[in-house]
Amino acid sequence: MYATERHEQIELLLAAQSRVSVGELAERFDVTTETIRRDLGQLESAGALRRVHGGAVVRERASTREPSLEERLRHHGNAKAAIGRRALDALGDDFSGSLFLDAGTTTAAIAAALIPRLAGARIEVVTHSLALGHSLAAAPGASLSLVGGRVRGLTAAAVGADTVRAIGELRPDVAFVGTNGVSARFGFSTPDPDEAAVKRAIVASARRVVVVADAEKLGAELLVGFASLSDVDILVTDAAPDAELAAALADADVEVWLA
Repeated sequence: MYATERHEQIELLLAAQSRVSVGELAERFDVTTETIRRDLGQLESAGALRRVHGGAVVRERASTREPSLEERLRHHGNAKAAIGRRALDALGDDFSGSLFLDAGTTTAAIAAALIPRLAGARIEVVTHSLALGHSLAAAPGASLSLVGGRVRGLTAAAVGADTVRAIGELRPDVAFVGTNGVSARFGFSTPDPDEAAVKRAIVASARRVVVVADAEKLGAELLVGFASLSDVDILVTDAAPDAELAAALADADVEVWLA
């Protein structure tokens, strides 16, 4: 296969998967890893991708890029709905107690799936998300607490020192946490330091932590880490992680549930 043909195939793989690794490409094309690194370097120079440790990602997948709430609501809606329904299996059929819902569109899918269960159930829901608070407040039988603070417009969620302090005084039975990236080496990450501080506080406060992430987040590393893999009990996603991430999750004793 000529280099130009490999380049075309690499771009197609990136469009489908958002991320490629040097090792997997070398095996796929039956060439050396040095050849693949040269290919990736040429493609990066042409503006087709961005190189990261061990491979490459699509160019717009920068460590500080954060889509708006409106953008995320339109993105992977069916996958997020399925993840939301699957994540609720962590509560079991007769759950009573407290849970914390992080801000985000995947956790919003959890909230939507949770609403029918709130009537007649003894479940206390806590969130710092104005969007989730609004949707849950009108649910029949809902018992809801809203954590305050400075509201960040991009996510419609409270952030800042007051928010972190308030969460630190809680001990929910289960926390459902969203993430922008899940990496074997970097753990769970997000682009914004204030959002990361809140997520870090949620993870530290909960007795059991469930992270929800659609397949696009797998392998991604954003600017700020908020939890190591070992801090989390369950990862709910819609596609199997690659071999490296799957091994790291297993070593960290994280259960991986597919929606």
